[in-house]
Amino acid sequence: MVTDTSRGTPGAGLGVRDWLVLVTLCGATFVTGLDFSIVTVALPEIGRDLGFASTSDLQWVSTACVLPTAALLPLFGRLSDLTGRRRLFLAGVAGFDVMSLVAGLVASPGMLVAARAGQGIAAAAIGATAIALMTSAFPEGPRRTRALGVNGAILSLGFVAGTIGGGVVTSGLSWRWTMGVLVVIGVAVLAGGLTLLPGTEVRAATRLDVPGALLAGAGLFALVYAISGGAAAGWRGVAVLAAAVLLGAFFAVEARHPSPLVPLGLLGRPTVKWSFLVGVVTFGMCGGTTVLLSVYMQDVLGLSALATGFGFLGEGVAALVAGGIAARFIGARGVVPALAAGLLAQAAGTGAMVFLPVGGNLPLLVATSAAMGFGHVLAVVAFVTTLTSGLRDDEQGVAGGLAQMPQFVGSIGVAGLAAVADARAGALDGALDGALDGGAAQALLGGLHAAVLVAALVLLAAVPIAAIFLRGTGVASPAQRDLGA
Repeated sequence: MVTDTSRGTPGAGLGVRDWLVLVTLCGATFVTGLDFSIVTVALPEIGRDLGFASTSDLQWVSTACVLPTAALLPLFGRLSDLTGRRRLFLAGVAGFDVMSLVAGLVASPGMLVAARAGQGIAAAAIGATAIALMTSAFPEGPRRTRALGVNGAILSLGFVAGTIGGGVVTSGLSWRWTMGVLVVIGVAVLAGGLTLLPGTEVRAATRLDVPGALLAGAGLFALVYAISGGAAAGWRGVAVLAAAVLLGAFFAVEARHPSPLVPLGLLGRPTVKWSFLVGVVTFGMCGGTTVLLSVYMQDVLGLSALATGFGFLGEGVAALVAGGIAARFIGARGVVPALAAGLLAQAAGTGAMVFLPVGGNLPLLVATSAAMGFGHVLAVVAFVTTLTSGLRDDEQGVAGGLAQMPQFVGSIGVAGLAAVADARAGALDGALDGALDGGAAQALLGGLHAAVLVAALVLLAAVPIAAIFLRGTGVASPAQRDLGA
């Protein structure tokens, strides 16, 4: 655990060393978030430069990174408790740097997909350990909540910076330089980790649950494949069935294993299972709505990819604000009210997008996306605070992996909202065809309106989950905890 005389008293602001540790750990999550969006913006040029045969082949540049990250989070979360979080974190950052460099130098589609898979494996090691290192460095209380708030804001900022930076770098230089940006940031994070993170850790004296690791990895791989890549390949049904069988077998094995990969007692805690569910909702609805906004700006308003990136600035700024005030909000009101308030703000911003017109309304676009981003980050900080509260130190690695998982399982929301938008747009397209100028744009916008309305309703449905099932679970506000100390 990090200790430093610059910290001051409990409840005080972060000291110099605290900030340096936090910047290092947030830098790691920032670069993995940046990676996803910066590559997404660069995909068209990547396809042209390397000669990808089709759009379905090109999507594997993104999918090849996402799949191993999601599949390996539980394994790396447990390994971090067994081998040491600092060691695995540094290995993950170093591996990410190397594979990013390789990705920027490749000469063929197959080589790039392989390098992206390597980045995904490294990102899983980073994701599983960064939160665990953060919760170890900042004990339960105001400093941990503030650290998680900064981390949530930086993660959202990584997405926005990627959409803008990817357009700028790709337009001015080459898509290969986007990989160079990742390497530079990764090297800085690695230097910070080597010099700032403590070198001695308490490790769990148990063996690795190999059957559980194999079943969890394969099941999550199949699930995320069904969400992100299975539809294009025509294997969604098979992948969903495989995921159900494998994950069912995983839970059966875990119930009998003496040292399970993910203890079922941990999963059964109300603070873990209900906050995890809320995390899936907030990530799924935010991710799906962000994709819909991108479609709106490019296909309805006709904006360029770079202009679309700037269109998300309101969301990014609001995310930073939410991360900055989350600790104070939670300290004053408590975790559950903060979680409910975040969901309500996200629902309000998302639902108000039904008023976005076919001709565009910049103030409304900025205001609604900002409300969504603000509420999302506040909800993320609150659910991660809840999920990681009241756990032993040797459980923080597993909890860190679980806290990252909603980002990937939440892709169900992206697929679901896209399906709603497509179905509604298809129905409207037939009714509007030839009836008025811009009928196709009107139909597309009608589909987007239906999808954001569904997203808002799903978010509202999650509010009573937080209010009923998490209230009374013993997660006190930091202020209450300090008063009781």
